[in-house]
Amino acid sequence: MANISCLRYLNISWKLNCSYLIHSKNVFIYKRLCSISAESSLRNSYPDSTQILKKKQVITDYVKEVSPTLMDRFGRNHSYLRISLTERCNLRCQYCMPEDGVKLTPNSGLLTTDEIITLAKLFVQEGVQKIRLTGGEPLIRKDVVDIIGRLEQINGLKTIAMTTNGILLNRKLPELKRAGLDQLNISLDTLVPAKFEFLTRQRGWEQVMKGIDHALQLGYSPVKVNCVVMRGFNEDEICDFVRWTEKKDLDIRFIEYMPFGGNEWNSKKMVTYLEMLETIKREWANLSRLKDGLNDTSKAYKIPGWKGQVGFITSMSEHFCGSCNRLRITADGNLKVCLFGSSEVSLRDILRSGISQEHLLEVISTAVKRKKPQHADYIMKCRQCEISNNDNISSEKFYCPLSHPVLRVNDVEKFVNVNYKKWLSILPIHKRFMPWISNCLRYMNILKISHISWKLFYNIQTCNTTAKDRTPTTDGATKSTELTHTDPDGRVQMVDVGDKPETIRMAEANCTVCLGPVAFRLVEKNLIKKGDVLTTAQLAGIMAAKQTFQIIPLCHIIPLHSVNVKLTLNPSTFEVNVRSAVKTTAKTGAEMEALTAVSVAALTIYDMCKAVTHSITITNIQLISKTGGMRGDYHSPFSS
Repeated sequence: MANISCLRYLNISWKLNCSYLIHSKNVFIYKRLCSISAESSLRNSYPDSTQILKKKQVITDYVKEVSPTLMDRFGRNHSYLRISLTERCNLRCQYCMPEDGVKLTPNSGLLTTDEIITLAKLFVQEGVQKIRLTGGEPLIRKDVVDIIGRLEQINGLKTIAMTTNGILLNRKLPELKRAGLDQLNISLDTLVPAKFEFLTRQRGWEQVMKGIDHALQLGYSPVKVNCVVMRGFNEDEICDFVRWTEKKDLDIRFIEYMPFGGNEWNSKKMVTYLEMLETIKREWANLSRLKDGLNDTSKAYKIPGWKGQVGFITSMSEHFCGSCNRLRITADGNLKVCLFGSSEVSLRDILRSGISQEHLLEVISTAVKRKKPQHADYIMKCRQCEISNNDNISSEKFYCPLSHPVLRVNDVEKFVNVNYKKWLSILPIHKRFMPWISNCLRYMNILKISHISWKLFYNIQTCNTTAKDRTPTTDGATKSTELTHTDPDGRVQMVDVGDKPETIRMAEANCTVCLGPVAFRLVEKNLIKKGDVLTTAQLAGIMAAKQTFQIIPLCHIIPLHSVNVKLTLNPSTFEVNVRSAVKTTAKTGAEMEALTAVSVAALTIYDMCKAVTHSITITNIQLISKTGGMRGDYHSPFSS
């Protein structure tokens, strides 16, 4: 059996599929396999003694890394330790921390430098090969350079890394490099300074960029840039980040938005790995998959010929718990065996109690053995809460399951079949329903759902056709199916209104501009660099209404008594509602003037905010009402 087992080892590549190791319970079994089988039993199978020695060395090196203390019940060996140096941070990122910060542990409750080094030595002794310094923001800690210098002197520690927001990096980097810092991860979620300030509630984008360039100059290869992708904030910058890797040795790591306490996680904000990948491949079809390391959390890709690469950390959609080799020590000395886990063990209190090293190792081993196989249960709970919170359908706030990023095709079909009667019961449709239908159609086309109840959409179309919409003319003809701007031969013509009487006519139109949270807040606080967005858009709408005959080819010139354009902010949806009212005394209506006013006002908003984000959408451009015409009055069934 030993020979067969060793043959299995020697025939696989040095990625070491550790299936055999995982199912074994005692590290000494591996040592015996190496010492007995590799030298004697396999010599006949491998006549080349050099080959035998190389393969034996691979196994022996791996055995040295295996420690019963840091191996959990599922065979995962933990060789990577993350140590938080401080709870403090000089930013207030919205997905990470409340605006007022968090309650901080008193300095006396934090690990001292000596305690950090003591714990680091102990974990390295048990097989840890890589230590990453985190925070808060680790560079805030005054003795960070000294800590790195002392870690560098620990025998057996191969890599010292750091994750930083980069604000203080440019100034401190030369000292960190000399002290022994080997790797750098820098957090940067946007390439737009205004969005950076909105997300972090602080300035400093330029300092982060200087820090990244400085790291490249000092030879860090690659410099890893962590980017949390959030829908409505920075998903439109994915390709901009990728372009950054063309001439710079960067590893851009796109991270799925994850739930943490206090960040009000919402699955609708999450952009999945596959969605990000599809976005990139639409522009670079030759994006190539790279080979990942045994414990890599990032799925690596590269555009051939480019200097850098990109990766995806898929904690939510495709977790990597099975290969997790990470442990964490918080700034106050608690051991966390899982980032999503709630259980912690205070190593600080044990250290300060004077307990022996053997007992401390027993505590650590017990905590590691209790590590769960995966954190997916926690994530699924978040998803289920997200779905159940939106299960009650009402006409006030309509929920579209088809736009839910974590639902699969069978979930969508089940939801539609169960709930479509509820949808029909709330007809006539309110103003939010038509964009919902558009969204449904788009997703159904993507998902190729052929047997969902299309009767829903047929009923929506037929139930809302009223007699008012089919008002006959004075000659009894129904004009709803006739085109008035073409002659009998189908050529374009301008309608002759000479025989019509002049009447007082009014028209109202509406549209919605979806800005997203960043641009919305900047508009709300009047911080857009181009100026006052709302006032400029209002003036643009009024001016456009007066020039409609020059914009729309077949419109008549009519005298306008008044043009009112009103813009209203909706903080709950990050939208600007644009509404126009036009009045005239003329032989033809003012519908086009009203529609032109809201359209140009909306385009003006887009133009003034496009430097912040290109994810702005203009929707619901529609005529709300018209009065005074020969065909009678009209009021849209989709307006409130």
